[in-house]
Amino acid sequence: MSAPPTSPGAPITDPRQLAAWFEAGCKPVEDWRIGTEHEKFAFRLSDLRPLPYEGPDGIGALLQGLTRFGWAPVEENGKVIALSKGLASISLEPGGQVELSGAPLSTIHETCTEVHEHLCQIKAVDRELGIGMVGLGFNPKWRRDDIAWMPKGRYKIMGDYMPKRGTLGIDMMTRTCTVQVNLDFSSEADMVRKFRVSLALQPIATALFANSPFTEGKPNGFHSFRSQVWTDTDSDRCGDLPFVFEDGFGFERYADYALDVPMYFVFRDDRYIDASGQSFRDFLAGRLPALPGETPLLTDWSDHLTTLFPEVRLKKFLEMRGADGGPWQRLCALPALWVGLLYDSVALDAAWELIKDWTAEERAGLRRDVPRLALASPFRQRTVRELALEVLAISAAGLRRRARSSDCGEDESGFLQPLFAIAESGETPAAVLLKHFHGGWAGSVDPVFQDFAY
Repeated sequence: MSAPPTSPGAPITDPRQLAAWFEAGCKPVEDWRIGTEHEKFAFRLSDLRPLPYEGPDGIGALLQGLTRFGWAPVEENGKVIALSKGLASISLEPGGQVELSGAPLSTIHETCTEVHEHLCQIKAVDRELGIGMVGLGFNPKWRRDDIAWMPKGRYKIMGDYMPKRGTLGIDMMTRTCTVQVNLDFSSEADMVRKFRVSLALQPIATALFANSPFTEGKPNGFHSFRSQVWTDTDSDRCGDLPFVFEDGFGFERYADYALDVPMYFVFRDDRYIDASGQSFRDFLAGRLPALPGETPLLTDWSDHLTTLFPEVRLKKFLEMRGADGGPWQRLCALPALWVGLLYDSVALDAAWELIKDWTAEERAGLRRDVPRLALASPFRQRTVRELALEVLAISAAGLRRRARSSDCGEDESGFLQPLFAIAESGETPAAVLLKHFHGGWAGSVDPVFQDFAY
């Protein structure tokens, strides 16, 4: 999640600034970039426990160790809570999950290079501290109470508010990991089409990346329990946003939606002020109980937008949020999937033709079924597995037409091979883990920390 803002930002004097904030993200095609984010669980090798912040082998020590590679520390109340280097950052989720928010890059080849560089740096520090990293969608072993909270002010406010809105919000904060990609748009119309296509197809990504079948050491009955967690986190700020498919949808309509999502906090004077449950509309009118008489800055709007958690999220770009975290070799497949679908006009047209007549009920059915059934989920007269193969073919063709070659002359479509293998076999990553659990692991999840570690 985001670090505190570094500058106060301009005041909001006209509500039209809210929609204009999104519109400022429009970029010509030649300036479109790919921003990949991925989270992983950090653990002690000696006992497999999640890391606290403090201590010689804690998260704070990990962040300090990474500064040798040119990362600059970002502090909150005297503690390092993130790192930055250029347009990239390393940040912490509430339960100590370590996230790389990659720089905006031009190709998947560059993304892959960035991912591998991060891996080398992480492994160098991990070896010294006696810790490891593993990529899964949900913590396979530890209870909520076993996980230490990170010292970020926004997390205390969110953690206090979450249980008022759902039963799994604390699990979302402390026990889940994801991989996502952030992609650009050229205009409002381009944003709308990409938003609709990616929102309809987000369950396909969930199925292909489903990788969270364990809770507290036992199978939980889901392929993607991480995805299921979001259904009972906070209905005000999560979900698949049916209004995106309505006539007239655009920047202004999304701004209206965001205004009606209750706030969490306001950042002032280097501290987070609890505004949980309060209204940004009241803030615009100077009636926010947490800051009576004050009106918001654009940084407050930007902060508020980071507390919305739909399956696809609009900022000055679109965030694809439906995938479980996974092993290193699969991280570049997620940006490849969405770049192939959304950054080639022919592929985007084909994807739109595929989903344009899906009903709201059908989309909701996919969102409901996929966390448990994954590729076996029924859809019309076929399964999500068959649908995934069609989507992957569209994406691969889009990547080939993009013709962004590596130094070896290979285009980006090769990054989809792990996903083709999953779809062709019908066996999700979660199903592979369950095979191990019932086979060679003899009913224990502990081997996952070795067999699937980074």
